Amino acid sequence: MTQTHPITTRFTASSTTDEVLDGVDLTGLRAIVTGATSGLGVETARALASAGAEVTLAVRNKAAGDEVARRIADSTHGAQLHVSPLDLADLASVSRFVENWQGALHLLVNNAGLVTGGFERTPEGWELQFATNHLGHFALARGLHDALSRAADDRGEARIVSLSSTAHMRSRVDFDDLHFERRGYDPQIAYAQSKTANSLFAVEATRRWASDGIFANAVNPGGVATGLQRNFTAKQKESLDAAEAAGVFTYKSVEQGAATTVVAAVAAEFAQTGGHYLDDGREAYTVPNDASLAEHPHGVKEWALDPADAERLWEVSREHVENAAR
Repeated sequence: MTQTHPITTRFTASSTTDEVLDGVDLTGLRAIVTGATSGLGVETARALASAGAEVTLAVRNKAAGDEVARRIADSTHGAQLHVSPLDLADLASVSRFVENWQGALHLLVNNAGLVTGGFERTPEGWELQFATNHLGHFALARGLHDALSRAADDRGEARIVSLSSTAHMRSRVDFDDLHFERRGYDPQIAYAQSKTANSLFAVEATRRWASDGIFANAVNPGGVATGLQRNFTAKQKESLDAAEAAGVFTYKSVEQGAATTVVAAVAAEFAQTGGHYLDDGREAYTVPNDASLAEHPHGVKEWALDPADAERLWEVSREHVENAAR
């Protein structure tokens, strides 16, 4: 896979959400941000609302979501905010959310993410990180397709932003053992697989839905200290500390970390184009699958953009979701 002209913007690793949105008017735009009770989700919701968007916080904990909405409203004049319950590991919850959604949807930010310190499964038997980080968001996006298409008819496009991670470099999607039924469980590899899946989703969603005016891109927020790390094992923390010490990444503020999400959500450079992986406010360069993270901390591996894997993952995910609904 070659990449001759990656999309660039004026933004960098140090850009903040407010800098990205400076002069941008999002009045009339309706957005959903999943996982908007902490960290990047809160900042993404705040930033979009501050620019005039009507933002729905899709959250597992409704009370926590209400508190976040209150704080944003207190700090943002005229913010239009809603809070709706959503548990991405529970497909019945995803279905209820979809059924309750009314009208067009211009922007879906698949921000929620889960890191586990040990092996956990959903009632369906799915590995919990893959189920939450990928399958739940996959089901949500499919369920909201018509709302996104309606928005595209209105504004010319609808966008999906899928949060991936540098962690995707640790593992491609293992189609032969998605749920660790045969291999030993490693939470870092499980997380990595789910983050590769997040990128592959953007590739295939764009291929399937671009004709409907729907475009999806994946973003790497970079190193941000958020609640995502609360379940890290000692080994995971040691690995993260070692990577920082080696210069693989430098911690960003939450405002800087969410900036790339906002670039993918609103920047003109990414209008009506998808299947890209963004890092530090621009499209990342593609690196070989055998490249080391230390050598290429800001790239995207070929396996995370592979069109054949993206199509295969879509079909496998569809089968998971549809079989579970029966």
